[in-house]
Amino acid sequence: MATFTIAKAPSGSEHKPQRQKLDVEASTDTNDTIDIEHVPVNDDPRQWSRTRKTITLCIVSLATMVSALSSNIQNPSNFLIQEDLNATSSQISWTLAAFQLIQGNFPLLWSATSEIIGRKPVYLMASAIFVVGSAALALSKSIEVMIGMRALQAAGSCAVISISAATLADIYEPHERGTMMGIFYAAPLLGPALGPILGGSLSQAFRWRATFYFLLICGGVIFLSFLILFKDTYRRERSLTYRSALQRHHASRDLVQSSSKSTITGYESSKDLISAKDTEKQLQSPNVSGDRSVVTSSPGLDDVRLSIKDINPFPPCFRILSRKNNVLILIANGLVFGFTYCLSYTCARTLANAYDYNALSVGLVLLCLGLGSTAGSVFSGRWSDRVLAKMTEANGGKWYAEMRLESSTLGMLWLPPAVVGYAWVCEKHVNVAVICVLLVLIGFSSIWMYASTLAYLVDANPGRSCTAVATNSSFRGSLAFVSVMTAVPLQNALGDGGLYTVWAGVLVVTELLVILVLRKGESWRKEGEERELKH
Repeated sequence: MATFTIAKAPSGSEHKPQRQKLDVEASTDTNDTIDIEHVPVNDDPRQWSRTRKTITLCIVSLATMVSALSSNIQNPSNFLIQEDLNATSSQISWTLAAFQLIQGNFPLLWSATSEIIGRKPVYLMASAIFVVGSAALALSKSIEVMIGMRALQAAGSCAVISISAATLADIYEPHERGTMMGIFYAAPLLGPALGPILGGSLSQAFRWRATFYFLLICGGVIFLSFLILFKDTYRRERSLTYRSALQRHHASRDLVQSSSKSTITGYESSKDLISAKDTEKQLQSPNVSGDRSVVTSSPGLDDVRLSIKDINPFPPCFRILSRKNNVLILIANGLVFGFTYCLSYTCARTLANAYDYNALSVGLVLLCLGLGSTAGSVFSGRWSDRVLAKMTEANGGKWYAEMRLESSTLGMLWLPPAVVGYAWVCEKHVNVAVICVLLVLIGFSSIWMYASTLAYLVDANPGRSCTAVATNSSFRGSLAFVSVMTAVPLQNALGDGGLYTVWAGVLVVTELLVILVLRKGESWRKEGEERELKH
């Protein structure tokens, strides 16, 4: 696990680092290395009662399910919207594309903001935006307004995608996260499965605007839940972003003190202090004069005044992308999610064209994919924690993040064969019951792997898990957008048999990337930490 180094200025010109246990009081040694995830804090969220943790889990899971549901609840209503607003097919496509692009990439901004002001304020702001966007969509009179409001709705809905995983990391220990991530991720997987059913039913009964009134009500319930029942899990002492600000604060203060004594000496001292300007780069606090230690005390954090650099989401994102293990897992996650979006989109077309199913019947079949994904998420999380516990015990009680990926290999065995089977069952128009069985198996095995890799991103990036999950959302949303936009041309050219045989090959490559990180990730991660220390 990555560690955070707290440095105390030596009395002489040289000092020797020495590892010791963290003490919230000023240390008498030259260097103390601590685990930033377990820095002592007031009202530690990991010490909360089971009831409080369960309430938190339920609220963020509900919010994430609604966020995921809102992405495709419109699909059964597209024809009605096109007719009512005199829109073209291209404009209808833009309402879907705008939502996917914003929902995939906007979490980078939300995650950076949550590391500054906390989780709860971001949840409230995002929920309010979602409510405004849903209300405007329900009342929209033109397709141009609808495109803009779908983008606004996506901006509000996407905050929970990145911040919820970080919220769970705030309240659960690493050995618990696999199970809780699995339970949590069942919600956003169930959302897309229920979306077409709800959208089709509401549109058929009350016209298309009813779907957005439904989302408006859901958004209001979520806003009130965060306002009344949710307790903020964010603690500044465990945030690398705030550590960076604290470091600059001490560097600036010491620069002023040094310059008052000697211009030349102060200039040289400030160069030394500012050279270590980013905690997240090198995980080390600056050397400061006197006997003062840079520790986790609240007074030091209370004095911090944040700069624009602290809310710029891109430098933290680049930190995540600077490590090979992160990049390969992000690519793997993006491909898996791109595959599932392509599958749900093209499956709906196949059922409508080849089986002559209406919107509600299509939604019922796609529910099989959602149910398989939900089951895979829950069971894989428990299996992941079980495997992690056994490997930790076998390793003398010591664990490292890559152990988390070992559990994903079980799902890898079933995914490509299930996809090939689905490809040719659809191509030959076999009984729909076989399609339902294969959709359950595909959903189960794909999410079995995804739940472990998502938990790995959190474990491998302590202190910046929110940014890691936001970067994952960006990869996921971007690749899902590409896969959906190319799905119909490829389906028309290759048929379901050819398209999903190709996808099976892509998924084999994806599994090889995960296995490569499983074998090489620990050394790559250590190389990344050493490189950050040098710069």
